[in-house]
Amino acid sequence: MLRYKLMGAMALAAVTLTGCSGGLPFGGSASQPTPAQGGGQDAATLGPNRGETIWDAFKSGNGDQVVKVNKYIWAASLDVLSFLPVETVDPFTGVITTGFGAAPGSKTAYRATILIDDPALDARSLKLSLSTRSGPVDTATLRAVEDAILTRARQLRTEAARY
Repeated sequence: MLRYKLMGAMALAAVTLTGCSGGLPFGGSASQPTPAQGGGQDAATLGPNRGETIWDAFKSGNGDQVVKVNKYIWAASLDVLSFLPVETVDPFTGVITTGFGAAPGSKTAYRATILIDDPALDARSLKLSLSTRSGPVDTATLRAVEDAILTRARQLRTEAARY
């Protein structure tokens, strides 16, 4: 008996939440907007094919999502800054965020945020923010780390070309 009450409560909660969203369960839409509601030409873009549900993230689309991150700069960034603990990584946007960590033989703790926003193996593809606990590092240190990452990326590309 308790089992049926629990299942009924869950069904009621699902229906209530669906009613609050104004759509059908799992992302469907009960009605399409009329032109008077602003649904003129763009009405075809509404509904589950627009990316309104979590399930749309798992659908294989027509290639709209293209990763625009240079794989050599990505790997080189992780390699050069391997002494820093990685906190978040997002290969689709090209962002790597690290926590504080000290380089071997150094007492200064650094933290980095790396943005790789272009598929080209180019200095413009890499944007690096490096800071210590007391604030941002000087430009010479930042430039040296950027150069180390780009040099390592070129080495990785050369190694990959051999195979």
